[in-house]
Amino acid sequence: MSCPLCVTRPARRRCPALNQAICPVCCGTKRLVEIPCPEDCVYLASARRHPAASVQRQHELDVALLLPAMAGFTDRQSRFFFLFQSIALRHPADALRPLLDADIAEATAATAATLETASRGVIYERAPATLNAKELSAAFGHAFEEIVEQVQGPRTPLERDAARALRGIEDAARRVGPIAGDTRTGFLGLMRRVLGARNTQASEPRQEPGPSIILP
Repeated sequence: MSCPLCVTRPARRRCPALNQAICPVCCGTKRLVEIPCPEDCVYLASARRHPAASVQRQHELDVALLLPAMAGFTDRQSRFFFLFQSIALRHPADALRPLLDADIAEATAATAATLETASRGVIYERAPATLNAKELSAAFGHAFEEIVEQVQGPRTPLERDAARALRGIEDAARRVGPIAGDTRTGFLGLMRRVLGARNTQASEPRQEPGPSIILP
C-alpha cells in the first residue's frame, strides 16, 4: 500500500494522528509541521530522544551563531531577547511584502535607540524607513509598554534591559545571514528553528509568548 501523503513510497508506519499508515520519509519530514502528532506517538518520542545527525548539526550551528548576540545577558535580558524574536516571527507578511532580516535589524535598532535615549531622560522616537520595520518597531514598543504596566518600580532598568536585548537581535540579524549563505532571511530561518525547538521541547501545550514572560 502506498503512503497517502506522497502516494509514492510504501506505507510502513502507523500514524496515530492520521489513523492510517504512512511512509517513514513523510513521518520524519512532516512531523509537527503538517501532521499534528500526539505526545504519545512512539516515533515522535524517539525523534526527540535521538534526533537525526543533520538536525543535530543544524541545531549546534544555530546555537553557535546565536550565542554571541546574548553574551553577558542577564535572565531578564534573555527573556526580552526571545520575546522580541517571537513578536518578529508572528509579524504578518506575504509574497508582496516579505519580512526580511534587514527589516528586523532596522526595527530593533530603531526601538533600541528610542529606549536608550528614554533611559537617559530624553524623549526621542527614532522611526524606521521601511513599512515592515515601522510596524515591527511599533509592535516591540507596544509589548514593552504592556510589560511596564505590569512591573512595579522604575522603568529605566527595563528600558536598558530591553534595549540591550534588541541590540543583540540587531547584531544577529546583520551577522547570521551572510554566514548562513542567505542574506535575506538567514536569521529568520534560525529564529524559526530555535523558537520552534523551544516550544516543541516543552511538556505543556504550546502557549503564545506574552509580555508577562519578562516578569520575575
